[in-house]
Amino acid sequence: MGCVPNLYPGYQRVTIPGVRQRFEDLWKAKLSEKEGLTAPDMLAAAEKGSLKALYIMGENPVLSDPNVAHTVKALKALDLLIVQDIFMTETAELAHVVLPATSFAEKVGTFTNTERRVQRVRRAVNSPGMAMKDSLIIMELSKRMGYEMNYPHTVEVFREMGQAWPALAGMSYARLEEGGLQWPCPTSQHPGTQFLFKGGFPRGNGKFTIVKYKPSAEEADKEYPFIMTTGRLLFQYHTGGMTRRVKPIDAVSPEAYVEINPEDARALTIEGGSRVKVTSRRGTITVKAVVSKRPARGVVFIPFHYKEAAANVLTSSTSLDPIAKIPSFKVTAVRIERA
Repeated sequence: MGCVPNLYPGYQRVTIPGVRQRFEDLWKAKLSEKEGLTAPDMLAAAEKGSLKALYIMGENPVLSDPNVAHTVKALKALDLLIVQDIFMTETAELAHVVLPATSFAEKVGTFTNTERRVQRVRRAVNSPGMAMKDSLIIMELSKRMGYEMNYPHTVEVFREMGQAWPALAGMSYARLEEGGLQWPCPTSQHPGTQFLFKGGFPRGNGKFTIVKYKPSAEEADKEYPFIMTTGRLLFQYHTGGMTRRVKPIDAVSPEAYVEINPEDARALTIEGGSRVKVTSRRGTITVKAVVSKRPARGVVFIPFHYKEAAANVLTSSTSLDPIAKIPSFKVTAVRIERA
C-alpha cells in the first residue's frame, strides 16, 4: 500500500520515471522524485529540526522505537505532531492533535494476510463517540489541504488499488464474497496464485548476496556484563495498546519481567520473583526476575509490551542496519542489580 518510503503500492519504486508517471496520471498529482525517510530517519530529522511535522497512524513509537528518551525528545521537537489512533497511547499523549479512528471491527474493507490472501472485513459494531473511519479522516484532511478525494464507499478505494497495482486488478468485492483470493490475480477470470514462485523467479535464477560478519555495536564488558534481547509474548500484541485493555489476556500476562539463566541468578544472589534493576547506557528499568534455563548464560530477555518497565528505555537508537535501517533491538549491553 505504499507504506515503504521508496515504494509506491505494489512494490513499485518511486525513482523509476515510468512508474512515477503512472501514479501521477492515476492520482492527477505531481509526485516527488526522491525516496522518503524511514521511521528512524524521521525521528533523527525531527531532533535536528529539518522535519517539522509528523502524522502517525496506528503506531506507538514512544514504546516501540529504541531509546524511549530519544524518541520523546524528537517528538517534542516537532512543530506539529498528529496522532490518529483508537486509544490514547503514550505517543498520542504527546500530540498537538489527536484524531480518533475506528477499529477493524467498526468498518468495512479487506485484510491481506502473510500468504497474500485478500479477505473481506465487515462492520460488527458501531463506532463510539466521535471516532471516524481512517479513510474518512484522510479524505477530509486532503480536501481541506486542496486535493479532493471522493470515495463514497471503500469499494471505490479497493477498485483503485487494482488500477494502481496489476496484481490486484482481477479482484473485486463481489469475487471476495465467495472467499479469499491470493495475489497476483491480474484478471477477473484468474483464480489467484497459491504458490508465488512455483514456476521460478521472474528475474531468472535467485540472487545470493554475501554478507560479511560485523560485530554488534554493543558487546558485554565489565560495566555491562549481560546482553539483553527483547521480543514478544504470545498473549500481548506490540505495545499493548489493545491487548492490555482485555482483562482475561492481562490476567495471564500482566507484567514485565527479565528472564535470567539460573547460574547468572545464583552469581547475583537473585531469586525468582524478586525485583531487579536493569541498566544500559541509556537508562534503567525495574522488573520482576524470572529464573529460567531458556536464555544462555550472559543473556537476558525482556518483553517490550509494558510501559511500566519499557525495554526500549534500554535499547539504542544509533545502531542501525545500514540498508534496512532496523535498530539493534536484540543486542543491548546491560547490568543487573538487586532493586
